Amino acid sequence: MKICLIAEGSYPYITGGVSSWIHSLIKGMPEHEFILYAIGAQEKNRGKFVYDLPVNVVEIKEVFLDAYIREEAVPGKRLALTDEEQLALLSLLEGSDVNWGDFFSMLVRGRVPSVGDFLTSKDFFDIVQRLCEQKYPQIPFTEMIWMIRSMILPLCLIIEEGMPEADLYHSVCTGYGGVAGALGKHLYAKPFVLTEHGIYTREREEEIIKASWIKGHFKDIWIDYFHNLSQCAYSYSDRVITLFGRNKDIQIELGCDAEKIAIIPNGVEVSEYRGLPGKQQGEEGIINIGALVRVVPIKDIKTLIQSFAFVKEQVPNAHLIIMGPTNEDEEYFEECQQLVTSLQLEDVSFTGTVKAKEYLGKMDLLVLTSISEGQPLVILEGMSCAKPFVTTDVGSCRELLYGREDGYEEAGIVVPVMHVTQIAHAMVALCHDEQLRTQMGNNGYRRVSDLYTKEKFLEGYRDLYRECEGIHYGGNRI
Repeated sequence: MKICLIAEGSYPYITGGVSSWIHSLIKGMPEHEFILYAIGAQEKNRGKFVYDLPVNVVEIKEVFLDAYIREEAVPGKRLALTDEEQLALLSLLEGSDVNWGDFFSMLVRGRVPSVGDFLTSKDFFDIVQRLCEQKYPQIPFTEMIWMIRSMILPLCLIIEEGMPEADLYHSVCTGYGGVAGALGKHLYAKPFVLTEHGIYTREREEEIIKASWIKGHFKDIWIDYFHNLSQCAYSYSDRVITLFGRNKDIQIELGCDAEKIAIIPNGVEVSEYRGLPGKQQGEEGIINIGALVRVVPIKDIKTLIQSFAFVKEQVPNAHLIIMGPTNEDEEYFEECQQLVTSLQLEDVSFTGTVKAKEYLGKMDLLVLTSISEGQPLVILEGMSCAKPFVTTDVGSCRELLYGREDGYEEAGIVVPVMHVTQIAHAMVALCHDEQLRTQMGNNGYRRVSDLYTKEKFLEGYRDLYRECEGIHYGGNRI
């Protein structure tokens, strides 16, 4: 079977949990061919892969959201959009239910001359004016038209690009990736599977609320827009996979049909983490606190640094080692470095991208201070090394560390998001108690060895793909 696997903002350009998951899935399914449809943020990253693509990746299509409109547009054109197409566009802009088939039809296979013509057309102008009159009369039209154009330009470019033909479309998020999967199903009448690691809609909502460049009612418009993108993915999908029960409840709350949803947890090859190198001679008196994480705002590295400042007051021999790429958000990385300096902290290291197995064995405990997660692979990797964790109460962290009455007992300490003192107290407790670290590490090792193996993860997707092979639709489009 030829599977079009759709990744947004992850594989193969950056490392991280979702990227590792994709790489593991493709390598673990040599019986299938994969077309990799990679959605990136910036055109400058074209071809700059941080992974060696597996041999069963037979094609890669790269689409970048900062791409400029390539065709010369003629402002003020009339495109003779049908009433249904105009309603689909208006519904998308005002946050109501969208007929995505009508919206797709506008932009694929030459129905509209170009995205440029579409976004500068009299038809588009009229629809935005109608939106202002009906729902946002307090917003100046010129501000609205420029905001709406910038908002939907990436979506329109993705639809205009079209999709490679495949036997199955599999997106690893909603958002633009989810719309791309829905478009594949629309064009070729093939099944569409969605795996949602975190909840895309909630993550975008958090970012928009905090964003200083989005003002007033524009925040509501952006939030409704991303909600509609998720609704597109949910409605077109044949199966929706989530990683744990809490996410399933949120998906249902956001409008996904409960009967579509199944749970396939992440998994790791536990045997690969045995016998990792430990501390070198002379390092025995140091307490290494490790964070295997991308240095980006959603991982809340600043809270981690602030918490470590409290730890150092009580555990002078503690070292904080932040292991992961620092180039994804260079401004945020610089702010984190400045925070270390302003707090006059010693023994804080940013390693950049590393091979995790060269470092994990040297850690005494691991910490994750994210403000949003799905089911973090880094926790499973750390548990495979019998390392205890301190994590914020996001995603499935509580389930991984405390279990669901599975009999394995606690594998770490779960603390509130952004709560500097509680995070610090939890780290100090583990730093001071070697026996507790050992006990929790062993509890985690037993849990991951029995419940979260790579074998179970791959078998779950093999069964899913076999099931989808039996789904057939009449005609060429959905």
